[in-house]
Amino acid sequence: MKISASAWQELKNILSQEQIKTDSDSLKFYGKDWTTYFDISPSAIAFPQFASEVQELVRWARKYAIGLVPSGGRTGLSGAAVATNGEIVVSFEKMNRILNFNEIDGTVLCEAGVITENLQKFASEKGLSYPVDFAARGSSQLGGNIATNAGGIKVVRYGLTRDWITGLKVVTGAGEILDLNKSLVKNATGLDLRHLFIGSEGILGFVIEATVKLAPQPPPLQVMVLGVSGLSDLMQIFAEFRRKTTLVAFEMFSEKALQKVMEKTGLSRPFSSICPFYVLLEIEVRSPQDHESALEIFETCVEKNLVTDGAISQSNSQAKAFWRLREDISESLAAFSPYKNDVSVSISKVPAFMQDLDRVLSQAYPDWEVIWFGHVGDGNLHINILRPAGMNKEDFVKECRKVDELIFAVVKDNEGSISAEHGVGLTKKSFLHYSRSAAEIEIMRGIKKVLDPDGIMNPGKVI
Repeated sequence: MKISASAWQELKNILSQEQIKTDSDSLKFYGKDWTTYFDISPSAIAFPQFASEVQELVRWARKYAIGLVPSGGRTGLSGAAVATNGEIVVSFEKMNRILNFNEIDGTVLCEAGVITENLQKFASEKGLSYPVDFAARGSSQLGGNIATNAGGIKVVRYGLTRDWITGLKVVTGAGEILDLNKSLVKNATGLDLRHLFIGSEGILGFVIEATVKLAPQPPPLQVMVLGVSGLSDLMQIFAEFRRKTTLVAFEMFSEKALQKVMEKTGLSRPFSSICPFYVLLEIEVRSPQDHESALEIFETCVEKNLVTDGAISQSNSQAKAFWRLREDISESLAAFSPYKNDVSVSISKVPAFMQDLDRVLSQAYPDWEVIWFGHVGDGNLHINILRPAGMNKEDFVKECRKVDELIFAVVKDNEGSISAEHGVGLTKKSFLHYSRSAAEIEIMRGIKKVLDPDGIMNPGKVI
């Protein structure tokens, strides 16, 4: 899309010169997320500092029929924050203020650009916690987390971002500011529009402020890494620990994933045994009895041949080292230009689903290396296909799109989701029908038309 001289001039009346960047480095840096296979082509990067500027920017874009792409920490993997057609990228990094803390309500009012880790640190300073957590905590922003309903590593205990947002202020595609729910605990006055915007990937409007509920600080935590010989054992181990402990996280990764992490980071194995799969779990330890219960469950799992070996953290530093075995996987795979998929099924279906997928992928692409890991405690799997040596990016992506068809067919058969937490964006838009009915998709289009009548909000994404 081409921007006229008069439109440029009017934009400069809304934002200062320092709030607009058009240099090539900025366009490349802010015009994309963690996906690597789209052509990046924004016209400019805008840096609003106040809600009124976002509102004026949307009204300007509507007047001139110019697309706007929201930009947070750009840690997404679906292309939802990618500008490919001359759009204006709207970065929220300068709207990064924590505006108010309400001690009685236990809530904090934040702007969209607040970094997740900064919110966690603020909560800790107040003797509380923000428990939604993921590896990208140091760069992801609250607005982006809300737009994708981010989950992460502690969903088993604390749920998704949606569960912690008590109020939301947004600018719609019509340029209206909506103040949704106003942090009320009870509010039975019709549709809760707040939840339309959570997980909407910016196609209805932009989050500018959010009221976030905080939790009490967690008790001491203990981390265990268990060696597992078969996929069918995973959920039995999960059931044992969930029934008898307060489970905070339940993660899985394969031996191949562990090897990549060790090669990249120099970290050591958690124990000497080599196993096909590993479980990393985190539990609350409120008393010595909790620790004893965990050990008893471990022994029971060994006796039942569900677990072949294991290690339990003896210090905070060891717990962090164990977590790195899981959290450093993505970074360790980056050099292999992996094609990523995150999918989900109901928790009980995880082992059979993984076996079905492994069989399909092994038959179709026997020479490709596939790395598995995921939040199996909430049914979420991450599939990373590594680009074979010598294959160029274009051919690799083309073949991986065929892989998508195979994967999503299995997902549909298991009544799962083609995107557990990374969103739909550009990468999965054409596959949405595997998870959503034609009627649902048509309703989504109708909602977008109401809130974004000119189609300027993150155009071309999701639907």
